[in-house]
Amino acid sequence: MTPALTGLAGFAAVLLLMLVRVPVAVAMGFVGAAGFLYLQGWAGLAYVMGASPYESVFPYSLSVVPLFVMMGVFASYAGLSRQLYDVAYAFLGHYRGGLALATVGACAGFGAICGSALATAATMCRVALPEMRRHGYADSLATASIAAGGTLGILIPPSIILLIYALLTEQSLGKLFIAALVPGLLGTVLYMLAITVVTRLNPALGPAGRRMAWPQRLQTLRSVWPVMLLFLLVIGGMYVGLFSPNEAASVGAVGALVFAIAGRTMGVARFKASLVEAASTSGMIFLIIIGAGLFNFFLEGTDVPQYLIAQVRALDLGPVSFLILLSVFYLLLGCLMDDLAMILLTLPLVFPVTQALGIDPVWFGIYIVTIVEIGLITPPVGMNLFVIQGVGQVKLQTVIRGILPFIAADAIRIGLLIAVPQIALFLPAFMD
Repeated sequence: MTPALTGLAGFAAVLLLMLVRVPVAVAMGFVGAAGFLYLQGWAGLAYVMGASPYESVFPYSLSVVPLFVMMGVFASYAGLSRQLYDVAYAFLGHYRGGLALATVGACAGFGAICGSALATAATMCRVALPEMRRHGYADSLATASIAAGGTLGILIPPSIILLIYALLTEQSLGKLFIAALVPGLLGTVLYMLAITVVTRLNPALGPAGRRMAWPQRLQTLRSVWPVMLLFLLVIGGMYVGLFSPNEAASVGAVGALVFAIAGRTMGVARFKASLVEAASTSGMIFLIIIGAGLFNFFLEGTDVPQYLIAQVRALDLGPVSFLILLSVFYLLLGCLMDDLAMILLTLPLVFPVTQALGIDPVWFGIYIVTIVEIGLITPPVGMNLFVIQGVGQVKLQTVIRGILPFIAADAIRIGLLIAVPQIALFLPAFMD
């Protein structure tokens, strides 16, 4: 078997292991170690097992991961999700489908301080689903709006997925975060348009709520100034060069903790629980990075990227044709695994091809995160669907029934990103 075919067989083996529910870190690490043993023998395996795990987690830049995770956990314990939802409801709740619109808006705001799609979906499900049920919303629209809105947490900065992409591809984290702003807002608007369309076609799905007076609306705005301040400090600080990514993450984590303490939502017991949650989440991420490091060591010895580049050139595929095929591939892959697994498993294969085709690496980072967002809500195993099913105590079929309009909105967003790359690139241009 040629090295390239060995690499592709390893890729297929990882997919097979994930299909039978082997954890992604174990699947990638095991296949990477077994593949390296096949290629280099026991001496090669001993070297890679000693070097790869250390090299995977040693870089100083990785210290930003637990800091951003801690920021999101502290923000959740500070009750900022409830405050964001109240503000969004005050301004949008009186429209048809207004509570679902408010949910998407609150998800976008919470994603700006959380960085995790699953955490955003789980948190907002506890906040928004009881309210929508109380106002007579159909479970299909209510749960689907939370599942789709939760995906914004991995795109709107700070984003853990974008952070990992920056580390793997050696791109500027600040530019990636700034590049994600407009596509994230575009996704929010398109999700709201999807809600508007479905509730216009079937008003019973989401009846309008009461209209609040302007003094009440302005009163709710006072409660979300911590969110706006945190976002400006973290993202604005990186944009103007005031903070490095690590410093910005530190400021965000400390700021979220200060707001939680000031709001009297962070006692000793909650502080301990938040540290345990942040540590377990960070440990999970680092374990996956170690498994991916072993798998990448194996792929580097098989020349699979070079083989794929040659195949793309032989097919005479241009950048747009390649991206369309890649979109279909990721949509199918999203039915099998979660967002982080997709990024870590496929990036070593597809990123060299994009560079050979002259695709901007910052733009590609936004594209790949956007496309894996769809995977989070793609049946049958979109991770956000299962989160909503578990937290909201609803049937999976109910969530799936309402999710199709949001997948259509995501397809439009992907098309716009490919057709108009400046949607993601015009803001980072000011940082050069």
